[in-house]
Amino acid sequence: MAAPRGERCPGPDPGAAPYGNFPNYSRFHPPEGRVRLLPRGLLRSLFPAPPGPLLGLDVGCNSGELSVALYRHLLGLQESKGSLDEPAAGKDLNLLCCDIDPVLIERAQQCSPFPASISFAELDIMDSSARDSFLSSYLGRFGRSTFDIAFCMSVTMWIHLNHGDRGLLEFLAFLSSVCTYLLMEPQPWKCYRAAARRLRRLGRSDFDHFRALAINGDMAERITQILTKDCAMELVCCFGSTSWDRSLLLFKSRASSPEGRSPVLKNEVPELQQ
Repeated sequence: MAAPRGERCPGPDPGAAPYGNFPNYSRFHPPEGRVRLLPRGLLRSLFPAPPGPLLGLDVGCNSGELSVALYRHLLGLQESKGSLDEPAAGKDLNLLCCDIDPVLIERAQQCSPFPASISFAELDIMDSSARDSFLSSYLGRFGRSTFDIAFCMSVTMWIHLNHGDRGLLEFLAFLSSVCTYLLMEPQPWKCYRAAARRLRRLGRSDFDHFRALAINGDMAERITQILTKDCAMELVCCFGSTSWDRSLLLFKSRASSPEGRSPVLKNEVPELQQ
């Protein structure tokens, strides 16, 4: 998700990032491990005839490497292409990326090859007052009230550990209310245990909510159940799993699909739908 402030010893120390704000996250979970699972024509399949530029929201963007990789991949841009192609790209997709860590956001802003169509902003997504005001202002620039697609990549565990079951439920309800499609990569339960162990090894207090979490076990299935039963979303597709054993799940808001129909995509996984 997001990098601890202040000086650090060389190399990433996962236990020292209680919000998932690792300073070198893309080094141990490269963006290519996710984007290679996504079909090249995904946006065209989901939005065959958009009336204008699509709007995307990336929650917990860290220093932006994955955000940029998703942008390039979804628009079919070559790695070597950057700001020179930006005007054409911006007509297709505008991406707002947020993270709780200002140091990571500053790095993302400085390194972005698409500064006019990818915006990076410091934002605590669990601060509902600041969040709602900021997102409403951004959407208002386009005459919109929701995003077309949101990305939530390896963020749910950090929300869950720091805000408990209630916080996770509120976070998922928020995401489902603010977008038509949601691409999510939940961390499995073994990552929760590993994060808690690393924190204890550093001599720090355990996560406040870890031992009291009633939502546990198969987190991909539990999150799917919450989104489909409580948040009016449907599971459209699973694009497979990364080499670090995390599933990429695509959901769609049922409110945006009155006929209850979804695009036909490969790798559908009805076994995850309960």
